[in-house]
Amino acid sequence: MSEKKIKAGVVGATGYAGAELCRILTGHPEAELAAVSSVSFEGKKLSDIYPSYYQVCEPVCGKQEEVVEQCDVIFAALPHGLSQELAAECDAKGKTFIDLGADFRLESEAEYQEWYGNSFLDPALHEKAVYGLPELFREQIRGKKLIANPGCYTTAVPLALYPALEAGLIEKDGIVADCKSGVTGAGRKMTQNTHYPELNEAFTAYKVAAHRHTPEMEQTLSKAAGAPVKLTFVPHLLPVNRGILATCYARLKPGVTMESLSRVYHERYDKEYFIRLLPEDRVADIKNVWYSNFCDISLHLDSRTGTLVAISAIDNMVKGAAGQAVQNMNLAFGLDETAGLRLFPPAF
Repeated sequence: MSEKKIKAGVVGATGYAGAELCRILTGHPEAELAAVSSVSFEGKKLSDIYPSYYQVCEPVCGKQEEVVEQCDVIFAALPHGLSQELAAECDAKGKTFIDLGADFRLESEAEYQEWYGNSFLDPALHEKAVYGLPELFREQIRGKKLIANPGCYTTAVPLALYPALEAGLIEKDGIVADCKSGVTGAGRKMTQNTHYPELNEAFTAYKVAAHRHTPEMEQTLSKAAGAPVKLTFVPHLLPVNRGILATCYARLKPGVTMESLSRVYHERYDKEYFIRLLPEDRVADIKNVWYSNFCDISLHLDSRTGTLVAISAIDNMVKGAAGQAVQNMNLAFGLDETAGLRLFPPAF
């Protein structure tokens, strides 16, 4: 343990991802939660908004500029479009900035304009950003000051498919990502489709083949394939609080067997603490990753149709948001990558 703890701050601390960051950082052995901010709840303790944090995690929500001044690393848990100016401020002050939003995830400004309706305010700053999916891009993340933290779908789908694409075992065309999300993925603000009477006892697709995470997933998968990859992405909303289940379908190339698939996945992931490749008789389940930074992956081969079915499960608030952000902080500061993140899921 280092003598001096890293001072961590959270901008947007009262949203779901921000609150989860505060929970994880409170238990980190080499970092301390030094400052938080919230526009909606300025002057209130975090435990006033989340009573379960009472007498454990009770920072008072201050102003954004106070977080920047007081902290070594600033986590931005903000909606898209609100991070670029804050990132520039942190860059000018030499602070590490980890963005849980979408402002720095896409390499193409044209795609960012198409899918988010915004432009790159400072293209040179975007050149400094690295994409923070540690299991795939660890060496690019180490020591960096500006990290774009992937979200939930954009973590679960690439982790499920990357080894098969990288090894050339599946076709680049015709990939389908059929995904389900817990309602926390929609954020804390109430909307009609997340209102309890609408959500309870319901299960529906949304933003069919039009979700903003599509180009981000394609960007990562194209790196694996070494060529452009397009996929059909259909997300669904589950009436549960937490979890992402990504069921991904891809056509196998001739001669590919379960043995060859298993081999490349084990070669890619066996040394990854947070990825658990499941035995052939088990199927990934969101219940088994709750409150953890694990990604469970199960592989299935439909020999009748020549299809790989790769299923991944993550907690969308941890590996899909706050936990991965802390994992990126650990890499940026040269810490043990698992520091503060070794909690395993509850049994029930």
